[in-house]
Parts: sequence; structure tokens; C-alpha cells
Amino acid sequence: MIDHIEVFVSDGARSRAFYDRALKPLGIEVRRTVGTRVQALGYGTDRPFFWVTPSQSPTGPLHVAFTVQTRALVDAFHAAGLAAGGRDNGSPGPRPHYHPNYYGAYVLDPDGHNIEAVCHGPG
Repeated sequence: MIDHIEVFVSDGARSRAFYDRALKPLGIEVRRTVGTRVQALGYGTDRPFFWVTPSQSPTGPLHVAFTVQTRALVDAFHAAGLAAGGRDNGSPGPRPHYHPNYYGAYVLDPDGHNIEAVCHGPG
């Protein structure tokens, strides 16, 4: 089981603006900050599990998928991600090549990281 993941970004303020808006429909928000000069943001629901940290050497393209309970939340994530300045990398829809109930959507963040919301339920 993964406890947390950290993604390194080129512009902390730009990334915060994106992630605050894109993850809001999923109930994921900043739960903790670490550092003073360079501030790492710990996003989560009840505790931080997704860390966004400014860096002179941002992480190469990364794929992170957030599990959600409904297809409507996948749709809401995709819309919020685009409204926050993300780029479409796969509109909401079924992905039966993964499994019959897979429903996901993909948005590229400001650094090109592929961020996904996925529902594994039938509807």
C-alpha cells in the first residue's frame, strides 16, 4: 500500500492554483504545509497523501490516479482541471481495455504530469 507520493513542480503558486481547483470536487485539499522559503503542500482528505513541492528540477512526467466513488466525480474532476488551466489528456469515459467498469478522465497539470480520476464501479 502506498502511504504518499510527492511530485516536484517548477512553479509552486501556479501548481497550487491548479491543484486547489482540480482536486476540490474530489474532496482533496491542502491538509499540511512544510517549509518556509520553499513550501511543500500536502493534499489529502483526512491526512496528506499527495505532496506538491516546488523544485529547481521538477519531476519528469508522472501519472497519478485518484480513485473516486462515482462517474459524476470523474466528470467533475475533468471539468475542474480544465477550468484550472490543465490540458485535456483524455475526456471522461469508459476504458474497457483496462476492465469492464473502468471510467476515467485525464488532465495534464502545468508541468505536464498526467493526473487522473477513476471510478471502478458500474455506474
